[in-house]
This record gives sequence, structure tokens and C-alpha cells, in this order.
Amino acid sequence: MAESINILAYSDALVVLGTAGIVVPLVRQLGLSPVLGYLGAGALLGPLGLGSFIGDFPILFWFTIVDAENVAGIAELGVVFMLFLIGLELSFERLIAMRRLVAGLGGLQIAITMALLSAIAGLAGQTTSAAIILGASLTLSSTAIVLEVLSNQGRLSTSAGRSSFSVLLAQDLAVVPILMFISIMGANTQGGAVSGIATALAQAVIALAIIVGVGRALLRPLFRLVGSLRSDELFIAAILFVIIGTGAVAAVAGLSMALGAFVAGLLLAETEYRRAIQATIGPFKGLLLGIFFFTVGMNIDVRELARDPLLLLAAVVGIVTLKAIILIALSRLFKLSWPAAVETGLLLGPCGEFAFVGIGLAAALGLIGVDVSKFTLAVTSLTMVLIPVLSILARALSPLLAKPKPMDPALNISPPPLQKHAIVIGYGRVGKVVASQLKSNGVSFTAADHDALAVARDRRNGHDVYFGDAANAAFLEACGLMQATGVIVTINASSVVDEVVRQIREMRPDILIVSRARDAAHARHLYAHGVTDAVPETIEASLQLSEAALVGLGIPAGLAIASIHQQRDDFRHELQQAALSAGRETTRAVRPKRK
Repeated sequence: MAESINILAYSDALVVLGTAGIVVPLVRQLGLSPVLGYLGAGALLGPLGLGSFIGDFPILFWFTIVDAENVAGIAELGVVFMLFLIGLELSFERLIAMRRLVAGLGGLQIAITMALLSAIAGLAGQTTSAAIILGASLTLSSTAIVLEVLSNQGRLSTSAGRSSFSVLLAQDLAVVPILMFISIMGANTQGGAVSGIATALAQAVIALAIIVGVGRALLRPLFRLVGSLRSDELFIAAILFVIIGTGAVAAVAGLSMALGAFVAGLLLAETEYRRAIQATIGPFKGLLLGIFFFTVGMNIDVRELARDPLLLLAAVVGIVTLKAIILIALSRLFKLSWPAAVETGLLLGPCGEFAFVGIGLAAALGLIGVDVSKFTLAVTSLTMVLIPVLSILARALSPLLAKPKPMDPALNISPPPLQKHAIVIGYGRVGKVVASQLKSNGVSFTAADHDALAVARDRRNGHDVYFGDAANAAFLEACGLMQATGVIVTINASSVVDEVVRQIREMRPDILIVSRARDAAHARHLYAHGVTDAVPETIEASLQLSEAALVGLGIPAGLAIASIHQQRDDFRHELQQAALSAGRETTRAVRPKRK
């Protein structure tokens, strides 16, 4: 039995998992990006790093990657998941709202930078196709690191943060045609004729048409069926099936798996399952992306850094400077202030993770030489390491450049912080009435329900409700709990209500929670668990019955309503005091007795 186990594969997997479980948390403690931690660990522990010394020091077998192929397949899924999530987070409304900056600032940056870098690569002796691939790959910036740096600094809502996000979004969209171009050029190289391009293009169009057609017809029914079974395992299996299945269809047609997954994400972006899917695959995406960056780091030849350091340094400075100057000029053209323009330029001047994807794919297809690939990836990795430093430099320069000015309204790509935003948990008869009242009073809300069939029916009737389990912390976060003002729980099942309330209060101790309760005893129980206001069905029904009776018996409506309101307040106070007293009794019961 032991002889059938591939020890090599297990040891390599342990190194990667050890990096995720040990190295990355240490990097986070130092305030650095985990992406940089994965890249650095991959370069150090990969076959081109310490792994090259296994012959001299056999003990390194258990601490380094012996064969990159053992983790390459899993790492590729990281890119597939990233493209799927990018597609899942996009919507046509969002693109339309941001069109001036995405298509204008982002589009011009891509076109101008790509043209200049491709021309420089061509002058350096590269073929036309290789020059275009190098120029396109180096044009893109690091979405993962830049957004993480801005998020950690709380600067996503600034002019620089929003302009950077717009450019990064345009670049993420550009990844799709770039990958398609590389795939088609690879197919042309294998076919060796112009007919190869036509065949590859036809296959690409057919594959995308199949993915879109089948996806529109089957994705909603599939997730409706799986969601109705209320099985987390089956829901995860369905998501993985869709991501990998669409990727496989694209791969069979000669495209990248990531492109197929991107299209699948776009198809699911406007469905009621978007938030539940985001919550479900978040942990998978993080781990798989980490493995991807680890394998990217393995491709960095540390010896390449010492082979020609002056040329390497010149390339790093040249690329960052060229891209930064282009971005600063375009940002000023789009009326950004000098501080915002400089910060945007310095943040997006370095290259990004998709350079590893594009150049790696081109090298595998024989479109770019191995030496060129190694050198370019070394340049890319060094520029990415500089992003946190360049961010600090940009913020230090900001006060020296100009006084802060009001933000350009066009940069307001996301709505201002909501003064009133609620989450309605449960979208049955009670939930619909609550949502209707919120809407009529101008309070924005997100509605969620765990009944897949009911959600599908409500969606067809024009209701904006999402499928998902509100007891799941990731789903609540995807619904915007961390920014919400209040949560209204209208679920009928008391055990589910308790679980949802406990999860909400754990995540947001300060948030308003108004919950439906079965009776007075259940209301006391909910108050003890931190509900702001509990509404017992039996008591509320009796109060409404009393109000109707008083008015019908001739009591003036104003007096009747005031009396009912007073009675409701008395009940609420009584239940809250009972819950508080019960909590004190419990505390005394569990307190150890003094000797």
C-alpha cells in the first residue's frame, strides 16, 4: 500500500499548505500583502530556489517543491476562480455607471501603454506576436495587491482609490481578449497557416455561444433545484461543476479555462444566487489563488536577479516610470487632482499577476522564448513587490503637490455611505409587507430567503430578492451586513431565528435587530440574545384586535391608538426586564461559590 502512494506529490502539497497556514499569517502580522508572501515563499521554496539544492541537502526534500507539476493543476484553478468572481461581481448597470472612467481612462491607458511596450519589445528583437503579448501582459496592473493595499488603508472611496478601481476593472475586462489572442496565436503556431486562426476563432465563437446559450437555459433551473434541497455540499458541488465545466468547454475549443469561467460568472451575476455563490466559494478562491501565486513565485529564478542586475533594475524602473507617466497624464486629462493622479500612477505603474498568466501561457505555447519569459517574470515580480512602497511614497507626496479638492462627481462609482439601509431576512408574506413599507418610506434594503422555489417565483414577479442562508456569516457579509443600519428578521421557524440572530449579533454587536417572535416566551428569549426589538405574533394580534374593537365600540381613534401604543410599550418593557432578570439568574447560577 505504501509503495502506491506518491510521496513526491504529498510532500509538495504539504509545503504549499504549510505556506498558507504558517508563512502567510506571519506576513500578515508584519503588515505585508499575503500575495507577496506567497510569491516570496514560492521563489524561495520552489525548484529554482532552495529546491535546487536538494542533491546537496536531502532534508530540503520535505521543505521545498520538488516538481512544480504536482501543484500546477490546482494552481490553474486559482486563476479560473478569480476570473469567475470578476464576472460574478460585474453587471451591465455598474459598467454603464462607470463607463467614462472604465472605457475612457482605463481604455486609453491600456491602448497607449500596450502600444508603447509592444513597440519597445519589437525593437528589442521580439517577433510581432511575442511583442504584442509582452506589451499586453506588462500593461496590466496587480488587481489583487493594489485593491488590498487601498482596502487596508481605507482609501477605496478616495479619488485615487476609485480611479484606480476603474482602471483595474478595465484591465480585468481586457484579460479576456488578451487570453483569447494568445490562445488563437498558439493554435495558429500549431496549425502553421492563416486557416489556423480562422479555425481557432470559429471554435472560440462556437464555444462561447454554447456556454452562453446553455448557461441561460440551464443555470437558473440547476441552482433552483440544488437550492431547494438545502444541502451545502450539493450547492458547492453545483458551483464547482459550473466553473470547471464551462472552463473545460472553453479549453476544448482552444481557449483558456479562465475565459469560460468568466462568462459563467457574467451569466450568474444578475441571478438571485449571486450572493450565495460569492459566500460559498470565497474560501476556495482565497486558497486556490494563494496556490496560484505560490506557483507564480516558483517560476521566478532567483539567479536571474543576479545574472544581469543592472539590466533588470533598468527594466523595472523603466516600466514603472513609463506606465506611471501615462497614467498621471491621462488622470489629469480626466480632471483628477495632482495628488490623486500621482497616487493612481504610482499604484498602477507596477505590473500585475496576469503577466504571469499571459506570458506563462505564451511560453508554454512556444510564442515566447524561455529566457525572455524568465527575465520578464523577474521584472514583473520586482515591480509587484514595490507596490506597498510606492503607495507610501504617493501619500507622502500628496500634501506637497496641491491642496485637496472636492471629488469629481464622475469618480463616484459607488454610492455614498448609506444613512438608512436594511437587510430583510425572510421574504414570505411578512417579509414582503416589511419590504413594501421600507420602499414606500425611501429606505433601501436587501432581501434574502432560503426557499429557492419561492425566491425564483418572486424574481419572476419582479421582486429583488436573493437566495441564501442568513445563518451563514459569509452570506450576511455578501449582503452588506457590515455596512447596514439594521436587520429585520421575519422568519417563522423559531430555531432558525435564534441561529440568525446569534450570527448577526456576533458579527455586528452595534446593529439594530428587529425580529419576529412566536410568543412572549420566544420574545424574552430573543431579548436575552441581543435583539433590539422583538414582535411576538400572539401579543401583536391581540393588540390589533383590541384596537379594532375599541374603535368599533365608539372610542375615538386617537385615544384607542394611543392606548394600544402604551400597552405595546408596557409589554416590550416587561419582556425586556424579564429577559434581563433571567440573564442575571443564569449568571448567578454558573458563578463559582466562595469557600
